Amino acid sequence: MLNPKAKLVKNLFDRKKINQIPTRNGYGEGMVEAGEKDKNVVVLCADLTESTRSNYFQEKFPDRFIQTGIAEQNMMGMAAGMALSGKVPFVSTYGVFCPGRNWDQLRVSVCYSKANVKLTGAHTGISVGPDGATHQALEDIAITRCLPNLAVIVPGDYEETKKATLEAAKIKGPVYIRFAREATPVFTTKESPFLVGKANILKEGRDVSIIACGPLVYEALVAAKNLATKKIDVEVINNHTIKPLDEKTIIKSAKKTGAVVTVEEHQIMGGAGSAVMEILGKHHPVPVEMVGINDTFGKSGQPEELLKEFGCTAKDITSAVIKVIKRK
Repeated sequence: MLNPKAKLVKNLFDRKKINQIPTRNGYGEGMVEAGEKDKNVVVLCADLTESTRSNYFQEKFPDRFIQTGIAEQNMMGMAAGMALSGKVPFVSTYGVFCPGRNWDQLRVSVCYSKANVKLTGAHTGISVGPDGATHQALEDIAITRCLPNLAVIVPGDYEETKKATLEAAKIKGPVYIRFAREATPVFTTKESPFLVGKANILKEGRDVSIIACGPLVYEALVAAKNLATKKIDVEVINNHTIKPLDEKTIIKSAKKTGAVVTVEEHQIMGGAGSAVMEILGKHHPVPVEMVGINDTFGKSGQPEELLKEFGCTAKDITSAVIKVIKRK
């Protein structure tokens, strides 16, 4: 059954009725609200103001917005200096450029210094669509979660992205927030719980645990509903914080169900699923199947086509669940 404490939307499984909004809109609105609460919040952007929704903040606080141009490495250095001077800078661009292009500056100037910088990777995953492989960040979770002092958050929808942005502004230290380009189902509400470092159990089950992050959490919920018709009781966990990982919730669920499927719009190698397997391997080994990108670059195409092409739909998750149950 769906967890009532999760407070999901009422028309959850009706794709025609469920509201769909780009997660990046939540970032834009969250920045404005954070800026209203704290005058030290500033935003830097590398020539992708509208695409990252940084224009929301620019319009509201033009004196606290900095357009750096296509200079992501300089932008990260500027943000580090501003943070060490008392500001709360949000760095905005695509995930392939931040943390991709400016990883060295992130590692040394921000994480090593524990600078209070909030970096955001927009247009992540294959659902970026026609922009193709060069602009589809599929490795960003792997290269951020390995950095000391850096929190990594992958919100599932518009509401969660807004909450993640507001929470990041409160955290003292570096934070990375990953979000998508396309409009995706808004399955949580304003009242849904969101706490950095605390995974949410959206649906309780006894046969298998699906541990997902990002917009694919919705696909996991659809898969769980479909599997119920096969008498398979699925537990769905929204693992929106990859670091610090909610080890307690993950281990407890694995002990209950005895099998796990991880789901992410990211490379399987080194991503959110790898983080889950590291914990389970140490504390409670169980059969695991992983849904994600399997050691390849993306392609150009429509988002829904690409999700099918790379095996990241509810149908693919359903197949992974059936496979892992056979291994129990």
